[in-house]
Amino acid sequence: MKTRILSEDDQLLVCFKPPGLAVQSARPGEADMVSELKNHLAASPGKAAGGMRKPPYLGVIHRLDQPVSGLLVFAKTPQAAAALSAQAAGDGMEKEYRALVWAEDAQALSRVFPQMSSSALSQPSPRHEEERELIDFLKKEPGQNLSRVVSAQTPGAKRAHLTLRCLELRETPAGRIACVSVRLHTGRHHQIRVQLSHAGLPLLGDMRYGNAQSQACSRSLGIRSLCLCACRLSFVHPAAGKKTVFQTEEFPWK
Repeated sequence: MKTRILSEDDQLLVCFKPPGLAVQSARPGEADMVSELKNHLAASPGKAAGGMRKPPYLGVIHRLDQPVSGLLVFAKTPQAAAALSAQAAGDGMEKEYRALVWAEDAQALSRVFPQMSSSALSQPSPRHEEERELIDFLKKEPGQNLSRVVSAQTPGAKRAHLTLRCLELRETPAGRIACVSVRLHTGRHHQIRVQLSHAGLPLLGDMRYGNAQSQACSRSLGIRSLCLCACRLSFVHPAAGKKTVFQTEEFPWK
């Protein structure tokens, strides 16, 4: 199966989702994570007496968009699902992402990361900026798989909050790009892609929210998938009661 299981016990599964694989409800004939994991659970040892067993339970706690890769946790019992969902809805579950963004717009870059001077922008070197907040209001367009930034007074608008740090700034033959770390504080539709694009730092490989320059940069660098990965996931284990942390550096652009 395409899903890779990183950890499994009697309460939960922690998995790595490759880019392009849907979490749930893929188109007919296409694989998705939920189907793959249910098949995995159904094939696991532990049949009930008489060879009969109940269909496996799998609780979906959170999702990643189909083009996004990274870490996800699933529950194997309703009790674990309730505990993990409560953490996901509050502050108990922390999610960090890594992204590559088009950073040729010096004004946008210095606006989001004001400590970067104009001279520093021309020097490709590691960055360890303080976290910066982005707060917008997003609205998902009815019947369309896209969201946009709107005013707070727009009917249906939802507050979107994330923080980000610039980890590295690099000059390439196709232009300046940056590697950023993103922490989500709300879970809105296409939130990272929309907010960073609105800030003038669109993700590389984003054919939906990128601008003409970022898309041209992506093509020039041979980037064909969205440069966004859920790289760190932490939560309190529903049975052990201890904080559990999973990390990956398997970024699609590597």
